[in-house]
Amino acid sequence: MIKTVIRLRNDLVIVFDDEGEQMPEYQGRYEVVKGSILRDAPLDAAFTRWFDYEAAPEIVCREVW
Repeated sequence: MIKTVIRLRNDLVIVFDDEGEQMPEYQGRYEVVKGSILRDAPLDAAFTRWFDYEAAPEIVCREVW
């Protein structure tokens, strides 16, 4: 199950499950994987963006992710 979704500055997406394991089937270019992530992610999934050189990604709501 999708737990954490990180969108990077270069529009690549990294997805982790509830055990901290990467989920390659949901990873890739933002425009390619966006639909399946939004469809399959549970309501409590964390959507984040890591666009700058911050220590941690910024948590955002799924509507602006």
